[in-house]
Amino acid sequence: MSEHKATIKWERGGAEFSYQKYPRDHAWSFDGGHTMTASAAPAYLGNPANVDPEEAFVASLSSCHMLTFLAIACRQKFVLDAYEDHAVGHMEKNAQGKMAITRVELRPRIVWSGDRTPSAEELDKMHHAAHENCFIANSVKTDITVVKA
Repeated sequence: MSEHKATIKWERGGAEFSYQKYPRDHAWSFDGGHTMTASAAPAYLGNPANVDPEEAFVASLSSCHMLTFLAIACRQKFVLDAYEDHAVGHMEKNAQGKMAITRVELRPRIVWSGDRTPSAEELDKMHHAAHENCFIANSVKTDITVVKA
């Protein structure tokens, strides 16, 4: 199997350590050397210029679905030129009354080329297979749906 690592670093930087004052910005570093600045969601006093964990969660589900979908389409000899998704995660109370991203809606827009384009039924089957085989979707309780255009 494989391991996937991230290093998360935060420093107070001299700011007062009270709920309204401490900084939420922190660094995410990954194996390949990429580092990015993250923060809390703006609703929780984070910096809206940086990605927050909730956005990253939605992006990881969308990205995993897309990558799995691309592999499935390629194996079925369909050709894509572009894939764009405007995914939306819904933060609400779960069955236990805790705040959670309980559902994510994927809104993929796909540009096909070549001699073949999938029928509506084939497209539904590819999205279903992508969901069933997405590593991230298989790792969470969140309901994930593909919203048709």
